[in-house]
Amino acid sequence: MSTFSASTYPPFKPCPCGSGRSYSACCAPRHDGSRPAETAEALMRSRYSAYVLNIEPYIRASWHPDTCPEDLLLNDGTKWLSLKITGTEAGGPDDERGTVSFDAMYHLHGRKRRLRERSEFTRLNGAWVYVDGVIS
Repeated sequence: MSTFSASTYPPFKPCPCGSGRSYSACCAPRHDGSRPAETAEALMRSRYSAYVLNIEPYIRASWHPDTCPEDLLLNDGTKWLSLKITGTEAGGPDDERGTVSFDAMYHLHGRKRRLRERSEFTRLNGAWVYVDGVIS
């Protein structure tokens, strides 16, 4: 993956992904390319943070090229509020595929909403990428 930046987000502020770690110790190294995601869950968290911080190049680079849409609709007014991982299947350091289930709270058009998804991940050239998800 290429190098990306979220230079306006303070590195010692809590990471948007909700891990409890600072951004610099969590998702920032994934966003800047210095430490790839070791697991499907780590990629899921870094992608969520990229949505929060509007890092479109990272979102695209971490999405399987066969399923990445042309328009990501990142400027639709969505304000991401929180992420809760609700389950994982496989997706570890030695796996080739994995699934991460999550709830993400967001605010859009004056209303608080929830996205509940079961996301599929695979490795592409050794790196984890998002394939697709089922929203429930």
